[in-house]
Amino acid sequence: MGIFSVESKPSASMETRKFHSEYGKLLVDGEIIEAGFVVFRDTFLFTNKRLLLIDIQGISGRQVEYLSIPYSNITKFSVQTGGSFDLDAELRIWIGSETIPMEKKFNKDLSVYDVQKVLASHVLR
Repeated sequence: MGIFSVESKPSASMETRKFHSEYGKLLVDGEIIEAGFVVFRDTFLFTNKRLLLIDIQGISGRQVEYLSIPYSNITKFSVQTGGSFDLDAELRIWIGSETIPMEKKFNKDLSVYDVQKVLASHVLR
């Protein structure tokens, strides 16, 4: 479980190449993965064009949902930190005119602030 963040440089890191080889078929011409985060079994991929959420479903993990969200469709987002009893943090993203946000939980292995920072850098351009 980890984080990587890479600028578009000729020498890509091993993690970048792993994500490109695994999810490259989802990318359009000229699209590159700029940052990626693994959260439990799911993956956040920030490209130069959109946010891709890869949601591993089911016990076997063979069913996968690929959600593509153009940055222009993200209307707002919030971070809720963990409390004394509930240590998990949460990221909420509102898409388009939806009133109910998409929610993702984070454990202490990955900082929700790191994901929020990359999200903010793309949405607040």
